[in-house]
This record gives sequence, C-alpha cells and structure tokens, in this order.
Amino acid sequence: MNKLPRSKKLYSDALVFAEEILSDIELTRTPLTNVSLKLSRLFRLLNDSYKQNMFQYEASGYPHSPGGYPPEIWAMLKDANRIETSEDKNGKVNQHGYWSSIEQLESQIETIKTRIAVSMDPDISISSANPGQFLTAPIGNKFERDSLQNAMQKSIERLSQRRAFLHVTISDIYTELKYSSLSDDIFSQIRETVDIKISDKVSSSLQKFTSAYDNLKSDNPEDWANAVHSCRRILQDLADHLYPPREDKIIGNKGSNIKIKLGKDNYINRLIAFIEDNSESTRFKELVGSNISYIGNRLDAIFRAAQKGSHSDIVNKEEASRYIIYTYLILGDILSL
Repeated sequence: MNKLPRSKKLYSDALVFAEEILSDIELTRTPLTNVSLKLSRLFRLLNDSYKQNMFQYEASGYPHSPGGYPPEIWAMLKDANRIETSEDKNGKVNQHGYWSSIEQLESQIETIKTRIAVSMDPDISISSANPGQFLTAPIGNKFERDSLQNAMQKSIERLSQRRAFLHVTISDIYTELKYSSLSDDIFSQIRETVDIKISDKVSSSLQKFTSAYDNLKSDNPEDWANAVHSCRRILQDLADHLYPPREDKIIGNKGSNIKIKLGKDNYINRLIAFIEDNSESTRFKELVGSNISYIGNRLDAIFRAAQKGSHSDIVNKEEASRYIIYTYLILGDILSL
C-alpha cells in the first residue's frame, strides 16, 4: 500500500476502521459481503481507487461478458487470486477467472445443500417370492448427488479463498497503518523535544530547516542539493554556537602527538570536541561522533562538487531527505548534552 491519507484525522479514522474490519473477519461477526464493502470504503479513505473498485466487485461480482473479461478486469482478477487453471484432454493448461460475488458463492452453497437434501433416496425394501432371483436396488439419485457435492466443494473452496484474501488484505493494511502510527508518534515526540532545544539555542537553524524542506518539494535536482547545503550550514552554525573556532589542539603522548584542527572550517572536529568535553558516555561519543563524521564528510563532498560545477556527486531527492532527517536527529543528540 503506497497511499496513506495526508490528513491526520483521515489517518486516524482509517486505522480505527481497519481494526474494526479485522475484528469483523476474525470474530465472524459480519457477513463477508459486508466486510468486502467495508474494505472498499477503507480504500476510498486511502485514496486507492483500484482497490476500492476491486472490493466493490468482490461484493457485487466482476464485470464480464460472454466473450470474456476486459484486460483491466483480468488483471484485477489475478491480483484478487481469482484465476484457476484446468487441463484439457490434450494436456494443455488453460486459465480462467471466476466473477461470482461473495454473496453469490454463499447463496450457491446454501442452494446446493437444499438440492442435496431433496435428492436423497427414500428407504426402500426389495423382496421376491422367487428364491433364485437376484435383486438389485435402483440407482436412484446418486449421480445427481455426486455432481452436487462436487459443485458445493468448488464453491466452498472459492469462498474460503475469498475469506483468506480479505483477511490477508486487511491484516496487511492494519499492520502498515499501525506501524506508521507508531513511527509518527515516536518521531513527533522527538521533534517536539528537538524543536524546543533548537529554538532556544540556535533559532536560526529552524529557518534553515524550513528552507531545506521547501527545496525538497521541488523537482529540480539543484534544489535538492541546496537542501543538503542547508544541512551543512546548520551544523556549522551549531559548531559556532557550541564550540567557536580556536587554536588547534594537540592530543596524545609524547612522540605520538596528533593535531586536531579547530579552525572556522573544521566544524566537524569542533562538534566532536564539544561532545568529548560534555559527555561521560563512551558509547554516546562513539555513536554520535561517528555519525557526525560520516554526514559532515558527505555534506562537504557534495558542497565541493557543487562549487566545481560537477553534478556527479549531487544527491537525489531521497538521499537529500535522509540527510535532513539525520542532521535533525544529530542536532537533538548534541543539544541533549
């Protein structure tokens, strides 16, 4: 499912409705025809007209003619697992779809049950005054009952397939909606905390994030690159605020000294130095420091490529989106110190 409702109200309604439909099936409290109609309505909420029509057809029957199915309906029958195969006397395998609605399948089963009951042979007793005569009971309606049993078995199989198809569909939708809801809730909690910290300490970064989001809405790759450049400027602003440029630092023992550059352009080193000075957690230093190094180096590479007029290292829209999210989360981690 690729289409989730943009409105939070519709999203919430879809999740509640999906849970209701799932319970309808699992508790068998609603006829399958009604379940199908509810699914059609759910997909309308999800802006998926294809699935909306499919489950409308599950309830009413698929369009067909004596000549067969239109191509779009045949494709839909395949997606709905309504294609069956049979082999003719020459060994050729043929495919055919069945268009019957769920209500028709249920009705067929009840009708066949009635016909089988009517076709039952009465109890009879056969005798002859001639002891040498061989007597056989009449065949009765055995062949008719066998035919009806086969027809009922086929309808039961199809109805079971419909029930399974409905259950799998609604289970998948419910799981996706539930997962998306949890993810949204988690990120919303993080965003609320991070927004407050950014607003208090580096309020200019909020404007840069807004600019980055606006650039992502564009279809122009240069705007996506500008979104990434905004992330670079945000980290630079943060470094200037938390750990302003200063003289280089020498670390290590005598004979194995390492110079750490902490000038204006060395914003990555300055952020890592800030974490080193303010966090007592070795794991925090390793994890956040590693993320800053990776993202900072990548942002710098993209910036240099853009400066040279090279487009070989400019990000695509999806990659730009990830960098914005990563940058946002890193700000939250650093400002939590």
